[in-house]
Amino acid sequence: MKITDIRVRLVNKEDAKLKAVASITIDDCFVVHDIKIIDGREGLFIQMPNRKTPDGDHKDIAHPINTETRETIKNSVLSAYQAELSKSAE
Repeated sequence: MKITDIRVRLVNKEDAKLKAVASITIDDCFVVHDIKIIDGREGLFIQMPNRKTPDGDHKDIAHPINTETRETIKNSVLSAYQAELSKSAE
């Protein structure tokens, strides 16, 4: 699997935990939208797209099935987020 494109949309709300929303393209043929970049207690992390179930839980709509893939996506999205922050600061 190769992430061939990442698009990051910054969320400009002060004191908000949600910092940005990203979309990734995998192998130039599959897109995953609405990956959230969140500032948590232990720093930035990503949350895969999900929906709320009738009982109030949240279920992922799309997600990696192994740790290696999750880390690849996380590191790539957070790097793109940092690049977008730098670009917007200029």
